[in-house]
Amino acid sequence: MECKDCNFFCEGVDKAPQRSLFNALGMTKEEMERPLVGIVSSYNEIVPGHMNIDKIVEAVKLGVAMAGGTPVVFPAIAVCDGIAMGHQGMKYSLVTRDLIADSTECMALAHHFDALVMVPNCDKNVPGLLMAAARVNVPTVFVSGGPMLAGHVKGRKTSLSSMFEAVGTYKAGKFGIEDVEEFENKACPTCGSCSGMYTANSMNCLTEVLGMGLGGNGTIPAVYSDRIKLAKRAGMAVMELYRKNIRPRDIMTEAAFKNAIAADMALGCSTNSMLHLPAIAHECGIELDLELVNEISERTPNLCHLAPAGPTYMEDLNEAGGVYAVLAELAKKNLIDTSCMTCTGKTVAENISGAVNKNPEIIRTIDNPYMANGGIAVLRGNLAPDTCVVKRSAVAPEMLSHSGPAKVFDCEEDALAAINGGKIVEGDVVVIRYEGPKGGPGMREMLNPTSAIVGRGLGSTVALITDGRFSGATRGAAIGHVSPEAAVGGPIALVRDGDIIDIDINNHSISIRVSDEEMAKRRSEWTPRKPAITTGYLARYASLVTSANKGAVLEIK
Repeated sequence: MECKDCNFFCEGVDKAPQRSLFNALGMTKEEMERPLVGIVSSYNEIVPGHMNIDKIVEAVKLGVAMAGGTPVVFPAIAVCDGIAMGHQGMKYSLVTRDLIADSTECMALAHHFDALVMVPNCDKNVPGLLMAAARVNVPTVFVSGGPMLAGHVKGRKTSLSSMFEAVGTYKAGKFGIEDVEEFENKACPTCGSCSGMYTANSMNCLTEVLGMGLGGNGTIPAVYSDRIKLAKRAGMAVMELYRKNIRPRDIMTEAAFKNAIAADMALGCSTNSMLHLPAIAHECGIELDLELVNEISERTPNLCHLAPAGPTYMEDLNEAGGVYAVLAELAKKNLIDTSCMTCTGKTVAENISGAVNKNPEIIRTIDNPYMANGGIAVLRGNLAPDTCVVKRSAVAPEMLSHSGPAKVFDCEEDALAAINGGKIVEGDVVVIRYEGPKGGPGMREMLNPTSAIVGRGLGSTVALITDGRFSGATRGAAIGHVSPEAAVGGPIALVRDGDIIDIDINNHSISIRVSDEEMAKRRSEWTPRKPAITTGYLARYASLVTSANKGAVLEIK
């Protein structure tokens, strides 16, 4: 497709049948002569982060039309991880990432859109649409629905993670029901993606870093008028990209992904980013080895301690200067490649040239970081030969190195019952297995068990290891994405109660004190479990999904 000021269907008798259907839509000749811009709307009435997206979409449409395009809206689904948490519904969260990518690819290519504006917000919706953007590869801009404002409970700012932890505190007998009800009514006060540096906000911030979203995309609160202005600018920006023929794969280069990993370390993003960045890169034809994460993390300081790692929230990051201010700090020591092209039509260097760090406590300066290394660490050892992942910035210092006896559970529910029943004590290492991409299937998030551990006052003495994953709201020594997973015979399937597990986060090590001979004996006695689900979408997903260390992408067989 060459850049031009009309769309694929506007000329020639061969396209008359298609134009007759545009007429059926009520399109004028003038609209048909303009570039056709698909606007992918993630609006729905079940996800708080998506209930305002109809207003964002209307603003995008206006921006596209002002800049000479014809906007056309079509939908994308989204699951709310918070509502899906702790029951069968969580099996359907990660799997929607590929469903979103597939359906958007189908709609975009079937209707030959000249450009796209993606309007996501929560959880798997953002990476799914980034994957689709890479596949379709027409000029594309992202503008999210924006983050929620923090709640206020007992004189402090709070968020969804505090709500989950309040339940654990209640079950430990340290809260009354009236305390829980106060959190319930005040923790999530507005629409928007939940207010900490959880998965949705992590991915929306990293969309800015990748160059696919305008400045402020990750941080301007959902309820601010600036969010509407940003949406209009996104609509105008995509038309400029169309005229310059700048496409997602021109923007999402290997250097851009390295920038995203560096920013991830500085911001203290969710461990889920270690699933999504490799998956998005895969769609761009780039393979991201997780060993690269440690290499970048060792030279990239952690500059932000947003909830759940600290007491600050997305609104605070926005007021302090946002993602561009973080990038500007990293650029001072050449920790990012500022020559990368972005959806503004300018380089990273040009975008951040006027960025100012307005609050060096919210965004620490490059010479005064929270930690000298990054927010995420990738571990490896005889318990996780193909790696596992931990959010180091949210781990208590005394738990960065820990040894303790395993308490082993074959599903989340059994582990949660043991934690709430007082069967987990200081020093334990809780192991939850058969919750990986295939074993779950769907790789459930373990926010309920981690919140229960923190709520019982064990967050600085108990570790949790799983082949499942964690919500961005999780804090503590929570180690996920153990690969290979139990369902395919990974070593985590062979762990027994009482085995001593050694964790050394700063040295990227995780191991089990069991001899190779004993592990070989256990393996000879191990038999694969029958699939948990054998019908429907989850069964198809389980048959195609790869390991977490590969981004849990679907493998074409």
